[in-house]
Amino acid sequence: MKMTIDRTALEKKPLRFVVIGSGWRSLFYWRIACAYPELFTMEAMLCRTEEKAGHMRIQYGVPAVTSEAACEAMKPDFVVVAVNRTSIFSVTKQWAGKGFPVLCETPAALELDELKELWRMKMEEGAKIQVAEQYFLYPSFAAATEVVRRGFLGEASMMTLSAVHDYHGASVIRRMLGTGLQNMTIYGKEYPFTLMETDSRDGAITDGRMSERTRRRITFEFEDGKTAFYDFSSVQYHSYIRSRHLNVQGMTGELNDWTVRYVKEEVQPSGGRFLPMEQTMSVERNASGSGIIRISLGEEQLYVNPFVHMGLKQVLPQDETAIAVLMMGMRRYIEEGLECYPLAEGLQDAYALILINEALKSPGRPIRSETQIWAEK
Repeated sequence: MKMTIDRTALEKKPLRFVVIGSGWRSLFYWRIACAYPELFTMEAMLCRTEEKAGHMRIQYGVPAVTSEAACEAMKPDFVVVAVNRTSIFSVTKQWAGKGFPVLCETPAALELDELKELWRMKMEEGAKIQVAEQYFLYPSFAAATEVVRRGFLGEASMMTLSAVHDYHGASVIRRMLGTGLQNMTIYGKEYPFTLMETDSRDGAITDGRMSERTRRRITFEFEDGKTAFYDFSSVQYHSYIRSRHLNVQGMTGELNDWTVRYVKEEVQPSGGRFLPMEQTMSVERNASGSGIIRISLGEEQLYVNPFVHMGLKQVLPQDETAIAVLMMGMRRYIEEGLECYPLAEGLQDAYALILINEALKSPGRPIRSETQIWAEK
């Protein structure tokens, strides 16, 4: 599925939403609403305590409240559930049960029974639940997916991902290889290591402190024979000495981060020749360098920032851009019933995390998935 945004959204009233939760992740939605007031209005952020609500109001200007009833009375178009991940399932179930369309943060749930319950609510009660899995919408990943989709690599059958964690990784892998909801065998191991800290969510670290970290190396083997190698440590999100990588291999080419190597047929009177080619994606960024406007491969345009395409001036970082696209997808979901990130996929991602954790408890032992109710044909 390629996510598109209808330009007519600018002719409609902004989508009104409330955010349940006041953690670091919640502020992404506030920044998006502030950047694109033509598209979004964040009516409130529901906090657990008045102290936290006051902090949000004073430090960030967020319309923070502590009353659940007040949020309900605002009758938002949808509700964002951005609480800690141990509470996402229960809070999603609560607000979906009230009849509100819900965009819940990842993972949708941590237990298989909870995942099945969310699917039951959708199928039996008509609950409207979508999962805010944003990584496939990152400009960099969206461009890479286009390279695969347009056939530069031939049929993609193998990849290595060292860029995002757990269920996010499962999502990117499934979409990049086109494996859908098919069953898989997972096995792997964790490896401890010591590293000097250089960066964090709060900025650079320069005092030379060391920390103990863990790297997960997981193999995914899918029913159709495609394979993915997942290799990641959370420090890669915030480090000046640990980078993130993507490699996808197909029958006639390879994508390695921003470089694409492939063969191109040159037709001649005497017959065709298949010549090796190498191209590097060109990336146009905004003035600050934090946001991506477009990505091209030679003359082919792989990605155009949808908000720039709509005529809006702000270019947000990749994370906020991807989340904003999901939020726009909620309009189409509410109005037309077209899912922005199908619940079945969000549940499959969370199920993959359950399998990963099981595999890591018994290093090297294959863990086989089973067809779940959301994947039944």
